[in-house]
Amino acid sequence: MNPLLLALFVILLWDGYFFFNYIISLFKNYRIREWSPKVSIIIPAYNEGERVLRAIKSALAQNYPDFEVIVIDDGSEDNTFKVASSVKDPHLRVYRAEHGGKAKALNFGLSKASGEIVVTTDADSSLEPDAVGELVRRFYSDEVLGVGGQVRVAGSSFLEMAQDAEHLRIAMFRRAKELDDLSLAPGPIAAFRREALERIGGFVEDIVEDYATTKAVKEFGKVVYAPRARVWTEMPKSLRILWGQRKRWFLGDLKNLGGGFTKDLAFLLLSDVVAFFDVIVPPLLLITGQFELFALWWFFETFTMLLPTLFEGGRLINALLFPVIVWFWAAFYLALHVYGYLSVLPGRV
Repeated sequence: MNPLLLALFVILLWDGYFFFNYIISLFKNYRIREWSPKVSIIIPAYNEGERVLRAIKSALAQNYPDFEVIVIDDGSEDNTFKVASSVKDPHLRVYRAEHGGKAKALNFGLSKASGEIVVTTDADSSLEPDAVGELVRRFYSDEVLGVGGQVRVAGSSFLEMAQDAEHLRIAMFRRAKELDDLSLAPGPIAAFRREALERIGGFVEDIVEDYATTKAVKEFGKVVYAPRARVWTEMPKSLRILWGQRKRWFLGDLKNLGGGFTKDLAFLLLSDVVAFFDVIVPPLLLITGQFELFALWWFFETFTMLLPTLFEGGRLINALLFPVIVWFWAAFYLALHVYGYLSVLPGRV
């Protein structure tokens, strides 16, 4: 059998499995509960004077009846505290703390919070007006201790569009496979029962505090996904900064394996095999003159991104360029994962 055809089949089977599960999920209702507990929105900020105002305004603009916004200036060296304090609103409180990192800032905010539900977002992020309400609705039973929403990326450069397409595909995967068992409640849009956070001793101090906290909370209950809770955030605009960010995330994940489908080593290794095929198959199809198979790959990748773009919201250009984007991410993550495995796993053996 043609080895390239076999490798292409593996790619289509892998992507097709998650795509068709996503389509099926669109026709399934997910459980919600209509209630309005008090919500505390915590925004940790470090040297975010140019961006924190937008985050505060988006938090204060929530279509939700009972909430407070708590901004923690984590020992910033710029005008973050001054900018945040310039906003006058009865729902807002601003505090300054010694610099200790994001998790400590979140825990400082938790100590000041009075809400039954604690929502976290970032100082470089903007919550959509219904985000908090959609998060709260997914606490459909007492066993649900946490909820994560959908992260999207603002910006128009290729790298920013690639990251938005990446997060759209993550949203597609979470709706298809993690609707009621979320591996990660992302820091820019997560919600937890206050009592659950107190039970684990607050937000976990880790380089990937959102994943570590999610994993700890899941020891006592469920963390689920809220597809309609959305936040727009800023992401790295240069490849160097992107590499540094994703290296920190991945090394943190490797030290906290487990806690969800996508965080198991077997899944990571299998996805890396597919990524390897993603990297080598398209150019080899062109080099060997198998243009029909290359066209099939291009059409399939475009189609599997086009429908999520229509259903979840997004830019059409992302779907049309998705074959290029998926090749970029496959090469990027394959290199990153090899680096991570060589750096971390030998010490775990």
